[in-house]
Amino acid sequence: MMDKLMIVEDSLENVDGGFAFLGRLPYYRGLGLSMVEDIQVTIDGEKIAREDVRFSVRGKTYTLDEMETVYDDRWNFGEKAKITALKAGGLAPGQHKLELAVRNRVSYLPFVPTTKCVKEVALAA
Repeated sequence: MMDKLMIVEDSLENVDGGFAFLGRLPYYRGLGLSMVEDIQVTIDGEKIAREDVRFSVRGKTYTLDEMETVYDDRWNFGEKAKITALKAGGLAPGQHKLELAVRNRVSYLPFVPTTKCVKEVALAA
């Protein structure tokens, strides 16, 4: 159910060095950043490398490797985080197929869930 809300509508933009969009945590509670094991971004069928993904919340930006040891910051339920993908030249204006997959580690689950959202999004000219 919450997978449909992961990618925030009308948030896609080009930024210096790539593109960014807003994303929500696909979990009914907030999680410490060290419990977010992976964030995968795919645009128009091209998977962005893990080392080229950045995560920003409340004015702080992290690489995914840095997030593994962040115990004093959280991604709260409903909070919009900025997810940046480094991609030379950014994206061309128009429609794009954006995929976001988030893998969380939840202490009481015997497995590590990955939740995925796919949306057609537009980048304004």
